[in-house]
Amino acid sequence: MTSQTHSVPTADQIRRAPKVLLHDHLDGGLRPGTIIELAREQGYENLPETEPGKLGVWFREAADSGSLERYLETFAHTCAVMQTREALFRVAAECAVDLAEDGVVYAEVRYAPEQHLEGGLTLEEVVEAVNAGFREGERRARENGHRIRVGALLTAMRHAARSLEIAELANTYRDSGVVGFDIAGAEAGYPPTRHLDAFEYLKRENNHFTIHAGEAFGLPSIWQALQWCGADRLGHGVRIIDDIEVADDGSVKLGRLAAYVRDKRIPLEMCPSSNLQTGAAASIGEHPIGLLRTLHFRATVNTDNRLMSGTSMSREFELLTEAFDYTLDDMQWFTVNAMKSAFIPFDERLAMINEVIKPGYAELRSEWLFQQTAATSGSSRTEG
Repeated sequence: MTSQTHSVPTADQIRRAPKVLLHDHLDGGLRPGTIIELAREQGYENLPETEPGKLGVWFREAADSGSLERYLETFAHTCAVMQTREALFRVAAECAVDLAEDGVVYAEVRYAPEQHLEGGLTLEEVVEAVNAGFREGERRARENGHRIRVGALLTAMRHAARSLEIAELANTYRDSGVVGFDIAGAEAGYPPTRHLDAFEYLKRENNHFTIHAGEAFGLPSIWQALQWCGADRLGHGVRIIDDIEVADDGSVKLGRLAAYVRDKRIPLEMCPSSNLQTGAAASIGEHPIGLLRTLHFRATVNTDNRLMSGTSMSREFELLTEAFDYTLDDMQWFTVNAMKSAFIPFDERLAMINEVIKPGYAELRSEWLFQQTAATSGSSRTEG
């Protein structure tokens, strides 16, 4: 009898599988209904649609342009309704609940505090509101029978000049729910080296940071993020494929940067659906994650912006299993990669892997045994 544990998982198994998310933007994951309600409460009248279903479609279509710059424009609406403590608390709590219901057991969700000051909040008040919302969301998830832990990543915008201030903020709250730092925004014209003072500060403080690099811009962005700035992880990093040559006979040659990324086990926060929207990949089947998985890079699967991409962690894995025939073993590999790369202490990462992730996948893999037993038993009764 052939084992079914290596077959492509069902949609239900994918949803129930424990998942780890490292790259998700808080302002890119709001529920459409929440946006409409917050806009009404705050007097924001610029929404393109006022019906939840239509608004969700608008966000996906507006983001589906093949341009990172156009993609980023959609955030004007979500950020506009995230300017009060109550709104930030609600959005963060709903984020944690939504992720938990999708089977995510650990998530690092990022946002830029500097984009939530128009209502008079201070940077500290923004961070405290979001942290409180995540804790509330974790509590609600437990009540619903789910378990999740959410850490915050504080993001500085590439085009602004507040990166050191945000880095200091991340360090201040590092023991209160903030697990690291990030920079985001359009890569072209805004190299990470503009923010060296922030990265040098974080390194002196022994703090963690990731950098959006290698998405809309190529290898120089990745090289600077790693060799000049010292990033722990690469946000996207999809363009590392430009330093990998695949010959007609299937043999592969790594350039020195690609070899360094693989040898050093530098995590790649890959976001397949988002990469299609921004033009970083032509299709899921052609996404570099397939080759990077084969070559054993430290690749991880992420959502980026669930609202704009109309996605979830389960949907990302469904797309990948359809394109690459991934099994539960592959899903576990990506998930363990992500947990190994999280910005929480080593012993806590190890506990999540050994006590939550591996047992969860073992249980899913064992289901076929009981299905086989049930089928055999039913057949015996029929024959009798």
